Amino acid sequence: MPRSPDRPRPDDPTAPPAWATGSAVVAPVTMIGGWLLAEALAPGFDPMRRTISELATADVPHPGVMTAALLATGAAHVVTAAGLRGVPRAGRLVLALGGVATAAVGLLPLDRVPGAHGVAAAVAFGALALWPAASARRSGPAPLRPALAVPASLVLLGLLAWFVAAAGGPVEGLAERAVAGAESLAPLALVLALRVVAARSSERAEVVTQE
Repeated sequence: MPRSPDRPRPDDPTAPPAWATGSAVVAPVTMIGGWLLAEALAPGFDPMRRTISELATADVPHPGVMTAALLATGAAHVVTAAGLRGVPRAGRLVLALGGVATAAVGLLPLDRVPGAHGVAAAVAFGALALWPAASARRSGPAPLRPALAVPASLVLLGLLAWFVAAAGGPVEGLAERAVAGAESLAPLALVLALRVVAARSSERAEVVTQE
């Protein structure tokens, strides 16, 4: 009987385990859901102009919401990196670095330690934009091929460049949310793609065996 597309062989070295899929889902839910909830709890907050970091400062009524979201997102990235077996170690380490730096952004509030906060944010944004390219494998499954992995990083870097260019302007908040949202979704996209590829490979192997 053909194997379901969402159930790759447990021994497939490129298939992320279910718990890595779960952590990859958690990252965008906590990041995007976190800023939406924090904004809803801060009447008058302008998300077009003001940054995500400002939602974790004393300027808003409930800074703990965004702080918790950043911590959860960072932890989720680290867990996902641990589960990306078959992905080059460099890519996994860069993703984990991005996760640790994201958590550090939450632990180093902008209004208390602006310098350290800025460094953590720069590392987080940079690492989360570069990890797809660092994960490229010429001989690996399609989602890891340079033809896909490198353009993915270029798109993320383009969004990051927009955010940097928009700093201090009327759409700084929008630009930051665009890159932060895309970076939180990128690990999930890779995990799902790898699971689909592994499942299809398993189906082909079973067909050959049955023949």
